[in-house]
Amino acid sequence: QRQLVESGGGLVQAGDSLRLSCAASGRTFSNHAMGWFRQAPGKEREFVATISWSGSATYYADSVKGRFAISRDNAKNTVYLQMASLKPEDTAVYYCAARRERASYYQYEYDYWGQGAQVTVSS
Repeated sequence: QRQLVESGGGLVQAGDSLRLSCAASGRTFSNHAMGWFRQAPGKEREFVATISWSGSATYYADSVKGRFAISRDNAKNTVYLQMASLKPEDTAVYYCAARRERASYYQYEYDYWGQGAQVTVSS
């Protein structure tokens, strides 16, 4: 059974950096596109970033472009989200997700989801 487990969340101050990790287990996700999504209190879950199975293609939400970077290490079956210049509005539960097809912005296209990691940015 495929599983995704996020880690690396926490409480930081505005302007700080943080790196989230998403470790896959069960079966390899090296042939899956991976995505990061987030859900802030009282809001719907939204797209953050996605990466193709090879890592050659990455896409970002406008709100995080230039501040966040998605990457993956297929040998470790892990995807990362490096977050810099964090803002209070980045506070959310961050979820990683996987899909067999190409990278996608749309959460309904993802087949596997992690349990989420809380990121809180104080002002």
